[in-house]
Amino acid sequence: MKANTEVICYKYKPLKDGTLPLMLRITKDRKRRYVSLGLSLYEKFWDFEKGKPKRNCPNKEQIERLIAAKTAEYNDLIVEMTAQQREYTADTLVSHFRSQTQCGGVVELYDKLIADMKREKQLGNAEVYKYSRASLLKFTGERLHIPFRDIDTKWLRRYEDWLRQRGSSDTTISQLFRTLRSVFNKAVELQLVKRDYYPFDAYKVSKFDTRTKKRAISKEDIRQITAFDLSEFRPLARLARDIFVFSYFGAGINFADIALLKYGNIQNGRVQYIRKKTGKPINFRLTDEMHAIIAKYRCGSETDEDYIFPILDRRIHKTEQQQFDRIHKMRRNTNCWLRKIGQMVGIEHLTTYVARHTFATVLKRSGVNIAIISESLGHSDLSTTQIYLDSFENSQIDAVMQNLL
Repeated sequence: MKANTEVICYKYKPLKDGTLPLMLRITKDRKRRYVSLGLSLYEKFWDFEKGKPKRNCPNKEQIERLIAAKTAEYNDLIVEMTAQQREYTADTLVSHFRSQTQCGGVVELYDKLIADMKREKQLGNAEVYKYSRASLLKFTGERLHIPFRDIDTKWLRRYEDWLRQRGSSDTTISQLFRTLRSVFNKAVELQLVKRDYYPFDAYKVSKFDTRTKKRAISKEDIRQITAFDLSEFRPLARLARDIFVFSYFGAGINFADIALLKYGNIQNGRVQYIRKKTGKPINFRLTDEMHAIIAKYRCGSETDEDYIFPILDRRIHKTEQQQFDRIHKMRRNTNCWLRKIGQMVGIEHLTTYVARHTFATVLKRSGVNIAIISESLGHSDLSTTQIYLDSFENSQIDAVMQNLL
């Protein structure tokens, strides 16, 4: 005998506030089980004959969506078990979804993956997943349990439309969908959802245009930025310019690695460090311009363990999380000042990334193998491009760096 499901407003156990809980009643072989929907409303807002909220019920549409989703979960499982000729009871149906909820729906799995990343000190990745999780919760009306079975191509298209209505770019949408796809892949791996429900074979994330605009500027622009008088500006403006110039002359070193540079990383006139993002060793010669910048921030009593730039303080920023938060804040402030400086010298959207990209473009134009530099740091996957750059001999990079100005 096939099981039946229906939603009822449970009149026999009112809650303390006088509202009645909404329950999904599953009936099979004359046995009934009740599953709470986590919702309650006053008796006057429920149509007991039709088994649904009345027209004047507050949050009527949201309640109806939740009822439809929960009913569909159980009905889909009933159809699946019937088709497979599997024996089941009302108890086994309820137990199946309780087990699934404990193992994790979409939000629960996000939480687990984020916690794992933080434990493994992958703080950048954790922030990406936190951003994706927050976006999903906004889209679903703060719904904390989203079954993976709910996410089909239709659901994904609605999510895409919702993001576009809020002005999200293709790059942002692509990142959100790639993160969600990664979580779905993990769910399949953990057997939280069957591969049959995987929606990303039909819904292609690759359709989004994520080509990065070319942001390299000219050598003349670099000279303008270097020569621009900032004596009347705040120290943060001068620091932002120094970081930009240091990155350009310093083999395109990115902001996080600049922040983490210590005096101990300078040996025999060279900078030697392990790139945080890829774990690859980087080694390049200090130019006169870089020597001058470092001299600005010396106080005379530094040790090898002190940071070169006034971004991190080893006495304050001791943990990975503290360092990550401080770098994130200072990167934002630095780019804010760089945009202002860019506007004053006639350069649109100046950021630390522009210095990195310009350095790579100069390498390319100076005869470095295009297969290695490829589209330089304009690639979306900058770590792959950096791996190619790491393979150069120091002497080859040093020779090309003579052409930076």
